[in-house]
Amino acid sequence: MVVLNRIYTRTGDDGTTSLGSGARRKKYDLRVAAYGTVDEVNAVIGLVRLHTAGDAALDAALGRVQNDLFDVEADLCLAEKGPGGARLTVTDAQVTWLEGEIDRLNAELEPLKSFILPGGSPASAYLHLARTVCRRAERIMVELKDKPGEGVSEPSLKYVNRLSDYLFVAGRHANDKGAGDVLWAPGQNR
Repeated sequence: MVVLNRIYTRTGDDGTTSLGSGARRKKYDLRVAAYGTVDEVNAVIGLVRLHTAGDAALDAALGRVQNDLFDVEADLCLAEKGPGGARLTVTDAQVTWLEGEIDRLNAELEPLKSFILPGGSPASAYLHLARTVCRRAERIMVELKDKPGEGVSEPSLKYVNRLSDYLFVAGRHANDKGAGDVLWAPGQNR
């Protein structure tokens, strides 16, 4: 269990931060950028949830995603405090659950015949914002994985990849199951 009884430590005043392993890294380090960007996704999902009161199933799923994202962050900061003392990370079972949620929501949607623009309802607009931040997190995680001496667990990378797909489908679902989607009109303003 995490206990936070003191919020400021002053240890980061020199431009470094501590990983879960105790190692210090610069605050602009790629690993710190990876879990910081996952944290941004989580914060945007918090904004989404301000607009999902009418959809209990979507709100519950987003709450679960928020918790899972903390597991991804723990993995990225190299925490060693998972069940049984193992490194904490998401699992393939969490990825499978996310895939099931994508399939469940997508089954209620008409197939797309055009790209869609972020917008429609507030929940949908915020879901699309979360999706774009999630894609950025994924790009940083892939770069980190490819860096010599670094690594990213496969389940964490899969989870973040699937999450962006989930956020897209959830955005359509939040737009009256796609009826409120804002369609792209190619070349409309030429």
